[in-house]
Amino acid sequence: MRIAVMGTGSWGTAYAMVLADAGNEVVMWGRDAELCEAITSTHENPRYHPGIALPTSLRATTNPGEALGGVTVAVLAVPAQTLRANLGSWTDVLPRGAVLVSLMKGVEQGTTKRMSEVAAEVAGVDAMQVAVVSGPNLAREIAERQPAATTIACPNPATAELLAEASTTAYFRPYWTTDVVGTEIGGSVKNVVALANGMAVGMGYGENAQSALITRGLAEMTRLGVALGASPLTFLGLAGIGDLVATCQSPLSRNRTFGEHLGRGLTLDQATAEMKQTCEGVKSCRAILELAQRQGVEMPITEQVVEVVHAGLDPREMLQAFMSRSLKAEAEVG
Repeated sequence: MRIAVMGTGSWGTAYAMVLADAGNEVVMWGRDAELCEAITSTHENPRYHPGIALPTSLRATTNPGEALGGVTVAVLAVPAQTLRANLGSWTDVLPRGAVLVSLMKGVEQGTTKRMSEVAAEVAGVDAMQVAVVSGPNLAREIAERQPAATTIACPNPATAELLAEASTTAYFRPYWTTDVVGTEIGGSVKNVVALANGMAVGMGYGENAQSALITRGLAEMTRLGVALGASPLTFLGLAGIGDLVATCQSPLSRNRTFGEHLGRGLTLDQATAEMKQTCEGVKSCRAILELAQRQGVEMPITEQVVEVVHAGLDPREMLQAFMSRSLKAEAEVG
């Protein structure tokens, strides 16, 4: 298939590599002409994956019309909070029949819409034409062609299966599902839990504290997902616990690293300055909490992360607030 990957960031580049290695004709789009030229001529993304050889067939352009012309699939790999504006500027050159694939793991600020919802709304297409990719997919490891698996979700099972086939390589194994809601909620909420886990690491806490945060974080994302119509089984798979563990535990995780900075005493501005890439949990945590509140779902970890990120709460007070909550049965809501 001819596929456009709209974005030249870390994950967009890694997934473009997967698609090209799988035999597709792939063109990337980016704003930076110098970076696009490097990808095309040197077959490397020196900004995000220095030293990693990209397929020689992969090329990049700053012209969205050139990237999107005649594509079967358009992969959206921009920061979540910029999707509406970016996609809105591409609709005139987007083939009407193209499947939109979201790599983004966030919830839109202001609307609390999932990325697939934003994509369908802005592009004016049916939800059956929008898919999402989510799972334990640390971009650097995939760029190094280390073994990995993912979940590809689309309401149309034929499309989900087709995309899975188009993304299959010797090192990358996709599974498919029709549970878009569960796949997206898992991918979004795990970033918030990873922020909390990173704060615990930054404060010097060990595996007990981290395991508790990961486990209770899984409970939070499951409650929210089920309230929105997702299958609880999705959260026991790659897009749920799989992605949650990888993002919370790996030093390659942007959100965990950001949380570590906060846990070590850096301010929000200082932590932001230390990071070179978007941390979706920081951007989406308040929108996720608003979405949960509208559904009447308790999310105590998310609530405390919002207090740290947006209200200046000390991370130590965050953990104290979490630990001092009233006792209840483990399976009880909240």
